[in-house]
Amino acid sequence: MRARGLTKRFGALVAVDHVDLSVPRATVYGFLGPNGSGKSTTIRMLCGLLTPSEGDIDVLGLRIPEQAEALRRRIGYMTQRFSLFEDLTVRENLEFLAAVQDIPRADARRRIEELVEQYHFQDRQAQLAGTLSGGQKQRLALAGAVIQSPELLFLDEPTSAVDPESRRDFWEKLFDLADAGTTLLVSTHYMDEAERCHRLAILDRGVLVADGTPATLSAALDGRTLAVSATQPRQAQRLLAAVPGVLSVAQIGNSLRVLLAAQDDAQGRLEAALRAGGQQAEVTPVEANLEDVFVSATRGREDGHAGDAAA
Repeated sequence: MRARGLTKRFGALVAVDHVDLSVPRATVYGFLGPNGSGKSTTIRMLCGLLTPSEGDIDVLGLRIPEQAEALRRRIGYMTQRFSLFEDLTVRENLEFLAAVQDIPRADARRRIEELVEQYHFQDRQAQLAGTLSGGQKQRLALAGAVIQSPELLFLDEPTSAVDPESRRDFWEKLFDLADAGTTLLVSTHYMDEAERCHRLAILDRGVLVADGTPATLSAALDGRTLAVSATQPRQAQRLLAAVPGVLSVAQIGNSLRVLLAAQDDAQGRLEAALRAGGQQAEVTPVEANLEDVFVSATRGREDGHAGDAAA
């Protein structure tokens, strides 16, 4: 999948602003960003549901949106709303989706049997979808999204309504699909999910502000993250936030995590600011994590450090 200059305007609002993307086959590619960052709009353009205002899109060798109808037979799409018919049984939902996809009856029966086993619905085939738990509904929605064995699967914040254990199980299913050759594009606002992706794009107000593997993006912040252990963390936080070059100070339990706007020898300045404020504290360098990447990529733009955020 490849997009160049992808842009979507709704009147005066620029929802997606000249985004360039390249997604390799059999990759779990993540979209990370806050609500309103343009993730869903970008996905809808990539799968042909929304016509871009500008830009070129090539998906599975097809030009989008011109060949969107041909693309729909080769992709799956799942949203956080779990597109299920709650008054139909588990099996009836799958049978209906197979019919909508024009899968021949014998092939559909064989495929449904595979999915019932893979997604652990053997003893729930006659159960109404509306009576399933959140995690079970999620698994059924995923089974429905892959019923035609898509080459490419779009997932738009698919885990926002389920518990952490169900989210972990769901991601195991996604990696099974990737191992079998399916390409997955997953939007999320959960940091732990973003860390699972093979590659990650961060969107902020419609702009692509970072793109790379989670490890590469984190490594780009080497020397810019510090941990502070203080006896009075709230007071220490206020002192540190006023130090020039500090991009953010977050309290994590009883300690503080400091992100610098640029790589410099700030440890001494932080220690001096804490001493001047009467705070006893220890300042130590730590490795950057994906939350640091996200803050640098988004807040760094506001403070004029967009170049530091991109990878």
